[in-house]
Amino acid sequence: MLTAEENDLLCRVENGAPMGRLMRQHWVPALLSEEVAEPDGKPVRVRVLGENLVAFRDSEGRVGVLDELCPHRRASLVYGRNEECGLRCLYHGWKMDVEGNVVEMSSEPPESPLREKVKHKAYPTREAAGFVWIWMGEAEAMPAFERPPFSPGEDTKVSILKIRVPCNWAQITEGQIDSAHSSSLHSSDMVPARVESAGATETNWLRPSTDKSPRLQAERTPYGFRYAAIRRPIKNAATHDYVRMTVFVAPFISLIPPNSSYNVASVIVPVDDETTAFHFIAWGGASCPDTETWRKFNSARPGIDLDADYNCLRTLENDFGQDRQAMKAGNFTGIKGIPNQDIAMWVSMGAIVDRTRDTLGASDLAIVEFRRLMVEAARQVGSGGPAIGTTEPRIPQVEIASYQGIVPKTTDWRTLGGGSGEAETRKAS
Repeated sequence: MLTAEENDLLCRVENGAPMGRLMRQHWVPALLSEEVAEPDGKPVRVRVLGENLVAFRDSEGRVGVLDELCPHRRASLVYGRNEECGLRCLYHGWKMDVEGNVVEMSSEPPESPLREKVKHKAYPTREAAGFVWIWMGEAEAMPAFERPPFSPGEDTKVSILKIRVPCNWAQITEGQIDSAHSSSLHSSDMVPARVESAGATETNWLRPSTDKSPRLQAERTPYGFRYAAIRRPIKNAATHDYVRMTVFVAPFISLIPPNSSYNVASVIVPVDDETTAFHFIAWGGASCPDTETWRKFNSARPGIDLDADYNCLRTLENDFGQDRQAMKAGNFTGIKGIPNQDIAMWVSMGAIVDRTRDTLGASDLAIVEFRRLMVEAARQVGSGGPAIGTTEPRIPQVEIASYQGIVPKTTDWRTLGGGSGEAETRKAS
């Protein structure tokens, strides 16, 4: 368990909190490119790390992410006109380009020098892997943009679902790096089978193990940590282990063990202290599903499972659409979709879970590692130090990979996957 002070360090991202300052030393995946797909299209509200922003794609296809409120009289630019390479405020006609330059002031005399004196807040943007990434840190500290580990090349196929979840980012991340829960919560969707490797069908995922109590081992890395959940395989259990290795790339990305058809990742971005943008991703591989198929598989389709703002239609108030008759018929949770099962657990904990009261066991080693790592990282930033993952030695993100497979018991899991670092290894007792 954590102290209340440690829990705040881990969770809080607003108003200059150390964790929020840590995240601002990384490129932030602020929204999906599809949200601003159309040049001169509708501006989009974006809220990241407690800041209200507006995003738009201009006439030339460039994406701007600006402070939502006009620098003139602070009216919302979400209602503005996106036209001729700029966003024009409806109130008095002031117009800003993607870099925050005020290019027109309709309400001011033509000879007024005011336009040269005003600069609107605008964050630098990059597009990659289906996201618009923004730099929210100090301009002089902005690093070169680096492709994320779930999109090592521009031609990598990436399918993303997005859900706004009404709870803190840390309990969602803990859920993504918790291998043990999958054998219970997702047991109707991740089905044990006599297969050589984890697989995927149109309706579920197959897993070559019935073992619900994995042995965990963790290794710290320069970018975060990775850990192995080691289970008994269904076949050759005397001589082999089934290894699922999960990787946490601080502060936003988790690489989840893949299957034989495609890789899996999540990107978790705080909207504010009590709301999170959760992205679940299928990528790469010969049989990676397209976006619509991926969203249907996970019961996370806008207009069907989600509203237009990516909020779940299954909520705490309607018990997440849980079907008790389906449970009696054999479905473990009665909730459709792997992410929705997770969301029911995350949201039921409250907006910010009280970690002073939880009880952890051997299967929670990765949770302990995450909390310890990120509390230490927040304290370092709070005392003026650099953010985790921004100092040497650095491992390029495209070299980082998760892993799953059946291997001989003599195999050291640290040699599997990609992205090993100088390790501090902790074994579950």
